[in-house]
Amino acid sequence: MASRVAAMALAGARPAPHLPASAAAANSGRARLSFRRRGARARVIRASHRRPHLPSSVAEGEGVLEWLRGAAAALAIVAQISVSLPADAVLYSPDTKVPRTGELALRRAIPANPNMKTIQESLEDISYLLRIPQRKPYGSMESDVKKAVKIAMDNKEAILGSIPAEHKEEGAKLYTSLLEEKGGLQTLLKYIKENNPDKLSLALASSLDTVAELELLQLAINRLTGRGVVEFTVEKGDGSTFFPTGGGEPKSVATIQVVIDGYSAPLTTGNFAKLVLDGAYDGVTLKCASQAIIADNETGKKGYTVPLEVMPAGQFEPLYRTPLSIQDGELPVLPMSVYGAVAMAHSPDSDEYSSPTQFFFYLYDKRNSGLGGISFDEGQFSVFGYTTDGRDVLSQIKTGDKIRSAKLVQGKERLVLPPAAPEES
Repeated sequence: MASRVAAMALAGARPAPHLPASAAAANSGRARLSFRRRGARARVIRASHRRPHLPSSVAEGEGVLEWLRGAAAALAIVAQISVSLPADAVLYSPDTKVPRTGELALRRAIPANPNMKTIQESLEDISYLLRIPQRKPYGSMESDVKKAVKIAMDNKEAILGSIPAEHKEEGAKLYTSLLEEKGGLQTLLKYIKENNPDKLSLALASSLDTVAELELLQLAINRLTGRGVVEFTVEKGDGSTFFPTGGGEPKSVATIQVVIDGYSAPLTTGNFAKLVLDGAYDGVTLKCASQAIIADNETGKKGYTVPLEVMPAGQFEPLYRTPLSIQDGELPVLPMSVYGAVAMAHSPDSDEYSSPTQFFFYLYDKRNSGLGGISFDEGQFSVFGYTTDGRDVLSQIKTGDKIRSAKLVQGKERLVLPPAAPEES
């Protein structure tokens, strides 16, 4: 578009040759006709024919100046269009991602299992394609459904595993309904092959409702409504001892005390506290990495997939599945840039979710931080507590050392478990 505007402006700015009066009159008549037919461009043509009669040398000089002025104006127009109207402006407008119905907004707001979110996005894409008024792209719709079916079948264990035990049976029924029953994914494939948009739209709404129900079951997880204290007893894997920095006898075991904050990270702390009560970290081996001590759950006991949970400073509710932008001035209530901060690792499937079980102690070092002493990973992990006793022990832990036991010594009464599924009569 910009090139056409430039060409038109340059054409209008080009000086016209000096013509005899009769020719000028004829052209003037044609210009008036052109004005009716061609709109604004005719004004440029007619204006160029109204110049006063001047000596040829003067006319030529002024013509060149006029041409240069027109060229400069054309370039200015091109530059303005290029800056203010990028070709992809509409495609990348934030308005295109805003949900247009309450049901869609609520469904997108559920911080559930990443596999379910991917299925949901594939089905919502079909909803968008159905709104195309011309010939429907049924091939793309079929690909979306097959993608959803593959994800559901390949990740059945992960999808159902993130549902609390008391809701497992209900979750299994919904999973079967999504894949096989009427209104499920197989029904969608049937209507796509029949090129029936009306029936497809109804079945799609049913499938999306089932997906939302599964996601809500996954969200029925534990919460901590206040603060709690977890006490870790750690031991050397090679039989050596810990040396108290304040003096005293070396010991084969040491104690680390962590305060977990359910005010700022209720889902993360709730999941962690329940795992501690279940003995999930007893006997777990510790691994040392750059600025972190990682605890891998090797007992086979699994927690729930919890979304990334970060509460921004000045806010009253955590953000879910949304890391903070430190460059834009966003800071968390529970900063990671503290020696002994405790956080959940990322899920292997998505950085928008935390690992169900794997946590780490962060060994903050200002020398390896960014401007203002802020960690480069600030706002990217679910920080849920801090080491308040035994910080000197952290620097002595090596790969191969173990957590002998982990106990919730305070806050058990603040742990809220999901309600049990109602019994069928």
